[in-house]
Amino acid sequence: MMRLHNLRPRPGSRHPLKRLGCGESSGHGKTSGKGHKGQKARSGGSIRLGFEGGQMPLIRRLPKRGFNNAAFHKRYAIVNLSDLNEFKTGAIVNEQLLREVKLVRGDVAGIKILGDGELKQALKIAADKVSASAREKIDKVGGTIILRDRRAEKSAAARKDAELTGQEASAKRATKLTGKKRSTNRSRAKRKLPKNKTSRRL
Repeated sequence: MMRLHNLRPRPGSRHPLKRLGCGESSGHGKTSGKGHKGQKARSGGSIRLGFEGGQMPLIRRLPKRGFNNAAFHKRYAIVNLSDLNEFKTGAIVNEQLLREVKLVRGDVAGIKILGDGELKQALKIAADKVSASAREKIDKVGGTIILRDRRAEKSAAARKDAELTGQEASAKRATKLTGKKRSTNRSRAKRKLPKNKTSRRL
């Protein structure tokens, strides 16, 4: 029967302490299992896991795969208020106009207006993001800001594509049906021809 006075640790869970530095007759030799000299032989001297003497380690040489947040990073085209002074008063400044003037180039997720410089005339600015300082300066001159809703635009474009694909599918079905009717009429006409020929011979 197990009692508190006869409890013992599980066999193999405890090992005898390895006593180091007790001379050559201790069973661990003169160097206590650390070899001769070097960084690893010193007290407190250790090398971190993966260190390869200063050369590029294997974990950094191998190509990396998997999730990377950089693939989902959105890059916005930055336009300052000082760049908008070339437009006339009351002009509607949008992405298309900025691309024509070459203030916006490349593939971007949207346009962000920053408040660097001073705006001289009132403009209608359509952008995705506007800083607080730029908003104050635009309101001060009497301009207006129209924030674009990319999600609504994408959903509208998807609806248009769905409608177009539906119209194309219905047109294809109609052409198939008309083609089948014509083919059936032709087949009937072909079938009637030999009957007439036989009747003439008789």
